[in-house]
Amino acid sequence: MSSPAERYAAARRRAAQASAFPALDEFSHDLGFDLDDFQREACQALERGSGVLVCAPTGAGKTVVGEFAVHLALRGGSVDGDAPATRRKCFYTTPIKALSNQKYHDLVDRYGAERVGLLTGDNAINGDAPVVVMTTEVLRNMLYAGSATLAGLAYVVMDEVHYLADRFRGGVWEEVIIHLPESVTLVSLSATVSNAEEFADWLVTVRGETTVVVSEHRPVPLWQHMLVGKRMFDLFHDADAARKHDVHPELLRYTRDTVRRLELGEGRGAGPGGGRRGPRWRGPMRPDIVERLDRENLLPAILFIFSRAGCQAAVQQCLAAGLRLTSAEERAEIRQVVEARITAIPGEDLTVLGYWEWLDGLERGLAAHHAGMLPAFKEVVEELFVRGLVKAVFATETLALGINMPARCVVLERLVKFNGEAHVDLTPGEYTQLTGRAGRRGIDVEGHAVVVWSPETDPRHVAGLASTRTYPLRSSFRPSYNMAVNLVGSVGAEPARALLESSFAQFQADRSVVGLARQVQRNTETIEAYGAEAACHHGDFDEYFALRVAIADRERAIARQGQTQRKAAAVTSLERLRVGDVIRVPSGRRAGLAVVLDPATGGFGEPRPLVLTQDRWAGRVSPGDFTTPAEVLARIRVPKHFNHRSPAARRDLAAAVSGTGLDRHGGRRGGRSRQAVGEDHRLSQLRVEMRGHPCHACPDREEHARWAERRRRLERDTDELRQRVSGRTGSLARTFDRIVALLTARGYLAPDGEVTDAGRMLARIWTEADLLVAECLRRRVWDGLSPAELAAAVSVVVFEARRDVDERASLPRGAVGDAVDETLKLWSDIEADEAARGLTATREPDLGFAWPIYRWARGEALAKVLASGHQIDGEMPAGDFVRWSRQVVDLLGQLADSGGASVELRATARQAISAVNRGVLAYHASA
Repeated sequence: MSSPAERYAAARRRAAQASAFPALDEFSHDLGFDLDDFQREACQALERGSGVLVCAPTGAGKTVVGEFAVHLALRGGSVDGDAPATRRKCFYTTPIKALSNQKYHDLVDRYGAERVGLLTGDNAINGDAPVVVMTTEVLRNMLYAGSATLAGLAYVVMDEVHYLADRFRGGVWEEVIIHLPESVTLVSLSATVSNAEEFADWLVTVRGETTVVVSEHRPVPLWQHMLVGKRMFDLFHDADAARKHDVHPELLRYTRDTVRRLELGEGRGAGPGGGRRGPRWRGPMRPDIVERLDRENLLPAILFIFSRAGCQAAVQQCLAAGLRLTSAEERAEIRQVVEARITAIPGEDLTVLGYWEWLDGLERGLAAHHAGMLPAFKEVVEELFVRGLVKAVFATETLALGINMPARCVVLERLVKFNGEAHVDLTPGEYTQLTGRAGRRGIDVEGHAVVVWSPETDPRHVAGLASTRTYPLRSSFRPSYNMAVNLVGSVGAEPARALLESSFAQFQADRSVVGLARQVQRNTETIEAYGAEAACHHGDFDEYFALRVAIADRERAIARQGQTQRKAAAVTSLERLRVGDVIRVPSGRRAGLAVVLDPATGGFGEPRPLVLTQDRWAGRVSPGDFTTPAEVLARIRVPKHFNHRSPAARRDLAAAVSGTGLDRHGGRRGGRSRQAVGEDHRLSQLRVEMRGHPCHACPDREEHARWAERRRRLERDTDELRQRVSGRTGSLARTFDRIVALLTARGYLAPDGEVTDAGRMLARIWTEADLLVAECLRRRVWDGLSPAELAAAVSVVVFEARRDVDERASLPRGAVGDAVDETLKLWSDIEADEAARGLTATREPDLGFAWPIYRWARGEALAKVLASGHQIDGEMPAGDFVRWSRQVVDLLGQLADSGGASVELRATARQAISAVNRGVLAYHASA
């Protein structure tokens, strides 16, 4: 207990604070909890009139500072310089619509619906209210349009401001920060970043006084664990060990012993599928992990699996294991919530969407959460999880960036994820963001993060990830065509260049040049040393090494050419197959003899025939399974109405395949590529030159070659560094100048710098392919199309497949094909223009969504629509379909409002929007 004197002194301090910060005193009275030190410090700075940057861990309560800005705006008074009648306003911006919706409902509960509005791409509610929640893009568009809604704006809260590092949308945050009027106070809320001071230094240069408040403290302590087989270990012995990155000695000892046993072969046969060649580690099964968490009272939990298919499979595995985590009362409540939320979705679509399996999982307390799910399903999962009804969610990392969904425990199945191009390790920042979900403030005493061990997982690496709590914020800002015409139109060309020079991107680039220049100097000295080591007394080794490099490059080029030819031959051979043909699958898991059940040449992408193998597996094979063309070796009769899902039917037909007497693997034909390489005249000539060179006879030839290779790699790296140095100095202004020159040449800007009518049209197109859309409108490419054809034609400029597909997707016949061909020609012209000026190329149109959106807009069934997606791995996921449809609708909406579109096209765009917004899209449009 404190003494009376101490209590008196504390009361005096509180009274002094209340008189110095009356608004904060009012605000904190209504909160129902005491403010943390960092929250109080940030709020006091805000009341003093300073902008603030708040960096704190997930769940620490940063948003309280944003809500205090709302309170200050609603306290009354006028904006400096305004008439007293002008209300002060606060805009609260978020990166995604789900967060905007959530924050809108929170503020309505506190301040009432008449004082709070919402503006997102889908919703416009009470937009003239003194407090408006919106996505960041909406505010950017308002600033460029000079919207009257900006009158009286006093505060802007930018929640999740670290999104400015997002390579697709991050530039929008910088545009807003740069363009906001000076009178607006900026409240920036960020996850913990390691360069907060650098970001704040930039904010001071563009926004004036900005107070930095950084908190590393988690309100709910986080304990790190590692699950090795059936044993759970603490990652650190205590907090002191965590600070030093010292892994728990018992965990290190046990994992080393386990690896040693595996290497000695004791791990063979562990778990199902044992007895294979070599040791094989079988980690704990997913249902066992959930059961263990349940036993140890660690639910609700989020289990991160970096694959959509993996999330779905995990739920199925738990259902198959008979897991049930809910009571009868909870099951009834779950069904009630689900039925209330999905009433708008037509019954026939529910079966296609896997509704019954999904509901079965929910009623047992289990669910998946990923971008491929229908948004309505995801929202239900989120609601049930927050209410504690769903206990285990298997999620991809997109959940970590989404709405507030904290858990008691977070499990990471792997520390590697696919980033769209390659499998990469998790960064410390990603690890912190994922594990930051663990520990619910006001509910849990502590949070828990569990990493599932495998032989590739080093506990010391995990310790590094867990202890490195911060990551640097890197700008992704770059000028676009839309931005250029808006900037020139609002401030003029020269002031626009100055604005770009004031971006965070240029601020960071200028700071980094010094370090890069030093590295170039060090590399140059090392290159000279490598050159001395590579010198040969027999002759000019540089000349000899250049011949070796030319030979290697030529061999790679020939190998690539052969691969392309083999792929084309495989596609052609698969297209010719008929039911009953017996073929040999030469490679992959399904290698061996197989009989064709369904040729599947439906015209959607590459052929993927349904086959039954000798081993009784039935499924579709693709050209990727064939290193050589598929050859028909025999024919057998396939019973009419053959059911490949019947084990007995598969057994009988597989026996007939074996009965052909054909060799399962056939003769292995090797050496084709080697032979093809040998036949190349240029390659033969290079080899003769190499063997005739004096250095070829040097006994130390390979040692010289190793030094020459090191020098070549370092020279390549140093050239890249030099380009970066020259490119970063004034880089954004140079890019802007090139964009302005291109837009002037194409008639969007006049030679005197004025924005033309075409430029004003471009200024209202908000999409990645803004210039291509503007060119299509000017050339009337989309005029004369029906609503469904228009939806298909515009889809090619917004859609982007998750993975590259080699061949071009098919298109509906007729006017759509002509419009897409014309769009591709325009893109080709733009790309050539961009290449000539050294600009980043506009992304090539992707035809993969044309069929699904065309069929949907024509009113066809969801099952047929999803099956027509140009996917490598089967049907298009419903969530992807809804997301891309919404983007098509968004662009159609822009066409409907565009002054540059014909009256006919604007009308067709409105009809197309109505045609698309039905069924699962109608739910999403109203959500």
